[in-house]
Amino acid sequence: QVQLVESGGGLVQAGDSLRLSCAASGRTFSDYNMGWFRQAPGKEREFVAAIRWSGGITYFADSAKGRFSISRDNAKNTVYLQMNSLKAEDTAVYYCAADGSKRSFYSSTYYYYPANYKYWGQGTQVTVSS
Repeated sequence: QVQLVESGGGLVQAGDSLRLSCAASGRTFSDYNMGWFRQAPGKEREFVAAIRWSGGITYFADSAKGRFSISRDNAKNTVYLQMNSLKAEDTAVYYCAADGSKRSFYSSTYYYYPANYKYWGQGTQVTVSS
């Protein structure tokens, strides 16, 4: 069992940066692939970024490429989402998720689907004013 708690959201202006953190409980954090998703009002939850359990490979939605980065610190049981050059359309609740599959490798498309993630945080609100 893994519990995830996001933090770092807030209200910023377009062009600003934010770093989201997701702290995980449990000893198996380092075994799991981790993802960030977001959901805007009236829209479906969408993939933002993911990082393999090994930390070496990352994946990004087209909307995030070049602006966002994802990293993890397994010693701290934490995954981060650094968001730069924020836009109004980045406004959403951001969720981190763990896939729950122990030390597994998948093709890139695996990481895009919320159904492949077993554990979810409660979300943190990011609001970008234009």
